[in-house]
Order: sequence, then structure tokens, then C-alpha cells
Amino acid sequence: MHSFAKGALAAAIALTAGAASAEDVKISFLGGITGPIESLVPPIVDGAQLALRHVNEQGGLLGGNNAVLVIGDTTCADATKASDAADRAVNVEKVVAIVGALCSGATISAANNAAIPGGVVMISPASTSPAITSMDDKDLVFRTAVSDAYQGEVLSRLIAGKGAKKVAITYVNNDYGKGLAEALAGAFPKDGGEVAVSQAHEDGKADYRSELGALAAFGTTDLVIIGYADGSGGTILRQALETGDFSMFFSADGMVSDKIAADLGSQLEGKMIMTKPGTPDIPGAASFTKLAKEAGIKHDGVFVANAYDAAFVIALAIQQAGSTDRAAIAKAVRDVATAPGETILPGEWAKAVAAIKDGKGVNYEGATGNVDFDANGDVISVFLQAEIKDGKVFDVGMAK
Repeated sequence: MHSFAKGALAAAIALTAGAASAEDVKISFLGGITGPIESLVPPIVDGAQLALRHVNEQGGLLGGNNAVLVIGDTTCADATKASDAADRAVNVEKVVAIVGALCSGATISAANNAAIPGGVVMISPASTSPAITSMDDKDLVFRTAVSDAYQGEVLSRLIAGKGAKKVAITYVNNDYGKGLAEALAGAFPKDGGEVAVSQAHEDGKADYRSELGALAAFGTTDLVIIGYADGSGGTILRQALETGDFSMFFSADGMVSDKIAADLGSQLEGKMIMTKPGTPDIPGAASFTKLAKEAGIKHDGVFVANAYDAAFVIALAIQQAGSTDRAAIAKAVRDVATAPGETILPGEWAKAVAAIKDGKGVNYEGATGNVDFDANGDVISVFLQAEIKDGKVFDVGMAK
């Protein structure tokens, strides 16, 4: 059960800021509350909210202040709205840090137009475009999601491992789609395959049958769909099933959807394979799973654990900084996420506060991995292979 249904999220956007008190420390959550990933977002918000709940239940920030999540809607698909949401968070709500955004284009727009000028650190739990790695971000943009430069290689190996020799790729025409498509197209020939065609498509259309016909003309029945479950990706998948031109479908994290599984499950069993971010076999992952189950949230939802890690790292950075000064918080992000320091697992807020007070420092070992940010603010983790069975998404195992 999700603690935030779609209606509750909409209410939160309108009411969260008004409910904050003078003692609250406001942290923004920027994501596609509406738009092409809206069905994926509620559990991701839950992950961030759970992290702050653990903070508040174990004494709060900076000696007793509540951490409050201020939610902003980027829509995922509209760079202007992403910029506006970030501007409101930074310059009106005066947040001290940002969890988000989710879609890569939204993160880039929010960062360039509001967060970087305002000196506000961002930790995205879901933005995967390789373009984020090379941003001139003043060391303010981090992510707990792995770059598609790596996911493309994993997806390539998975496709090749299923015996596919020749694929067609259709990708949403934005930073996420381009980055992942390019990474896949660069890796697949090395794995013994051929990319017959790789074509961009525009999100938000009602009919992609002409695009599907053009892709099918290249003579392959294996189609890679890079898009969003509630946007172009979902529509293309439905229409491809209707036309019957393709018999096998491959995709990535943006298409890992319970809604698609429920709607199309019987048609997709044995016919659709996806990559999704996973968690290594580490204490932090087990700890998060237990805590999430106790809270009744979707612990294995796509980017849910990543959102928990992003919010918890921000809280640790605030505590380490000893203030709500934006620059001090940004500078502390790497300090709390890497050795040396006392090892802190998900949920161990009181332990972290004590370690910081005693001058030991902390090293957060998260739900998704060790969260050791490199010089570009990137991390490395693992991916899972996901399929659809009995109307549900299930994890097959590690995608190697």
C-alpha cells in the first residue's frame, strides 16, 4: 500500500509548504507527479518520506527540528515546468537541498536554472542520462541512480544473452532516451549483435503505428523500447502488440510498471525483458527492505531505495554541517557518504547523530550500495533483470 496516492500527492504539492513551521528544515522533492511517469512516482516519494520519518522519529535535525519534504511537480516532460518548480523550491520555499529531480531532462533544467545559481545541492534518485556526468554543476548535482552509460552495457549483454542478433531501437527524444539509446547502440555490436535501426520518437503522441511500421521494415522482430510507461513507451508497446510486427520486447527502468503488467500481462509473458536498478547483497539493502516492509511501502519499486538514500544522505549532510547553510550542506555530502567514519545503515539516525557529535564522522552504507560518489557525483551499483508474469513485474535475478 502506498502512503501517497495520486490525489494525496496533488494535495501535498498545495499544502506542504503551508504546513511548515519556523523550526522545520525544508527539503524539496522534485519529480514527475503528473506526466509520463506518474504511476511510478508515489512509491519513490514514499522512499524519501520514509528516510525523513526515521530522522524525525529519532530526534530530528540539528537538535530537534523536523525535516519536511516540500513536493514540486516537474511533469517530467516539460523543461520549463521543471525549471519553475525548482525556482519555487529554491527561491520561494527556501529549501536547503533537493531530492530530485527524477527524469534526466528535468534534473538538468532544474539544476541549470535554479539549483546551481542558488547554491542548492541536488541528489537525484532516478536521473540516469550520461549528460549529467559532464555538467558544469559546481559540485552540486549528485545521484544515487547509476548512469545509463553503464545501464546500456548491461541491457546489451542481457539482450545478447537471450539470443537476439538484430534489434530495432525506438527511444524517447530527450536526454534519458538519447543517452541510453546511444550507450546501447555502442555496446551491442561488441556483444555480437547488430542494431538495424535506432530512431527517436516524440513523447505524448496518441499513435505510433507509422513509426512502428518504419522500424519493422528493417527486418527484425526484436524491439527495444526506451521510454516511459505512462507516456510514449506504454503506447508504443500496446500498439506493437496490436500490429504483431514484433515478437520480443526489451526495455529499461522507465518501463518497469505494475500498471503495464496488470493491463498487458497475459500478452507479455515470455515476451518482455527489462533492466531495473537493484541492490547488492549488503547489510544496508537488508535493513532498508525490513524498514520499508514495516512501513507498508513498495520496497522493491523502481528507484524507491534510491530515493531513501538520497534523502538520508541529505539529512546526514545537514547534521554534519551543523546548520542549514546551503554551501555547508553541499560540502558535507561526500563527507557523510564515504569512509572514514562510523558505518551508518538505513534507519540508524540516532547512531549517526551521536557519531557526528562525538567527532567520529559517518560513512553511510545505503539501501542501494555504498553511495561513494565519484568526482562527478555518480555511483556504481547493480541492475536486475525484470519480466512479467501473472500480471505482475517480478525480478529474475542480477542482470550481468
